[in-house]
Amino acid sequence: MYSKILVAVDESETSRHALQQAIDLAKKLSASVRMVHVLDMSWLPIGPEVAIDTEAMSAARRGVGENTIAAARGTAKAAGFEAEAVLIETETPMQQVAETIVKEAARWGADLVVMGTHGRRGFQHLMLGSVAEQTVRRSSGPVLLIPLPKAT
Repeated sequence: MYSKILVAVDESETSRHALQQAIDLAKKLSASVRMVHVLDMSWLPIGPEVAIDTEAMSAARRGVGENTIAAARGTAKAAGFEAEAVLIETETPMQQVAETIVKEAARWGADLVVMGTHGRRGFQHLMLGSVAEQTVRRSSGPVLLIPLPKAT
């Protein structure tokens, strides 16, 4: 069925839940997993006239990304599962996170992308958008969206 599962991770509880679900699925299918965290560098201002230390900001973002990947590795290890983990930066100032995820899935040959979804609606969705939704729209293969379980 699925032999290569790419899991997009961030520092949210939703992402941690989706990662656990992806690991459980991969174990059942004897599939390999690649965990990816995308550093969105499109928000960085460009140009020498900007009075912001973009190098320090980039380094700080990379540090957060490295911590996120380390946590994902820890989750896989705690589950007794061997998985690859990579930190990827958007390639251009205009490239979106979803585009980067889809590109990496294609490059690696993933036959399933798994990611958490926050289930935002209305104004929050309008203002914040949805990386999950954009990934589904851009992907040529299946994308499994995992919400957090509803509290009872």
